Amino acid sequence: MIDQTALHAYIHSGDFLTPLRLPAGTELALSPLGQGEYNLNYSFLHPETGQRLVLRLNTCSQMHLDQQIEYEFSALQALLPSGRTPRPLFCDGSRSILLYGVLVMEWLPGRALRYETDLETAAEILSDIHALPVPPDCALLSPASPARSIYEECLAMAERYLTWDRADPAAARLLEALIREIGQLPLDSGGGPRCMVNTELNSGNFLINEETRSYLVDWEKPLISEAAQDLAHFLAPTTTFWKTDTILDREAAGRFLRAYWRAVDGRFDTGALAHRLPLFFTVTCLRGVSWCAMALREYEEPGRALTNPDTLRKIRAYLSEDFLRHILENYVRRDFLRGVMT
Repeated sequence: MIDQTALHAYIHSGDFLTPLRLPAGTELALSPLGQGEYNLNYSFLHPETGQRLVLRLNTCSQMHLDQQIEYEFSALQALLPSGRTPRPLFCDGSRSILLYGVLVMEWLPGRALRYETDLETAAEILSDIHALPVPPDCALLSPASPARSIYEECLAMAERYLTWDRADPAAARLLEALIREIGQLPLDSGGGPRCMVNTELNSGNFLINEETRSYLVDWEKPLISEAAQDLAHFLAPTTTFWKTDTILDREAAGRFLRAYWRAVDGRFDTGALAHRLPLFFTVTCLRGVSWCAMALREYEEPGRALTNPDTLRKIRAYLSEDFLRHILENYVRRDFLRGVMT
C-alpha cells in the first residue's frame, strides 16, 4: 500500500511544488483517478491556473528499468506532436521522500473505449501515433527482433509460474503447449518500418470523446517497433477480454483494420504490415496469458505494492483450462486474421 503520510509530505515539498511554480505552503488536494498493476494515479487542480493535472506514481518497472518514470516521461515528450497523448510537465525519479517514481502531466477528458462503437476512432488514434516520425534522439528501446523479444519476455514470465509449487497442472500443461508451438513460428523474420508503439492497448487506456479529439494514455511500456505490434495487441482476445469481457469476431477485426488502413493511407509505408500482423497477433496471445501466470504468483505471495480484486478475478479466468485451450485451438492453431483485412 502507498504510505499516505509520505505522499502528503511529498506533494507539499519543494520537490513537487517548485516545478509547478507554486510557493511553499501551498495546499493541494488529491483525488484518486485510477490504479493499474504498477501505477497509481491521482488528479488535482493547480491552484493558480485552475488546470486539472494528473499525479502518477510508479511502484515497479515491468521493463526492468532503473529509471522507469524518466522513460515514460521521455516517451510522452516524443509523442506530444501526435496530439493524442497527455502533455508531460515533469518527473521525479529521486525517491527522496516517496519510494516511487513521480510523473505529473495534464489531465485529459474522455471515457473508456467501447469495442461495439469505437473501433474506427481507435484506428484513427493509432494511425496518428504510428505516423509520427521517430525523433533522432528518441530514448525508447528498439528491440532488434520485436516478435522474438515478446516471446522471450513470455518465457521469463511463464517461468515464474511454471516453477511455482502452487501452479495448476492443467494450466501449466497448456501454457507449455502454447510456448512450444509459438516458439516454432518465424520469430526472427524480417520486419517493416519502425515507429513508436504503446504495447498496452486495453480499452481503459483510450479516452474517447464523441464531439472532440480522443486520446491514448498509459505509456508505461512504449517501444520503437513495428506498427503490427500495436495492432495485434489491440485485436488479441487476451487484450479485449481484460476490461470488457469482449472478444472480437472476424468481422469486427476487419472493420478496425480497414479503418486503420484508410487512416494511414500515404502517411507511412505499410507494405509489410499485413504480412507481419498474424505473427504478432499469435505471440501477443501468449504474452497475455504468460503475464497472468506471473501475476497470479505475485498476487499469492507477500510484498506486492498494488492489488486489485477485479484484476485477480481476470487473472484466474485467463488461467482456466477452458480459456487457455480456447486460445490454443482458435488463435494459435488457426489463422484468425486470414482474410479479415480485405
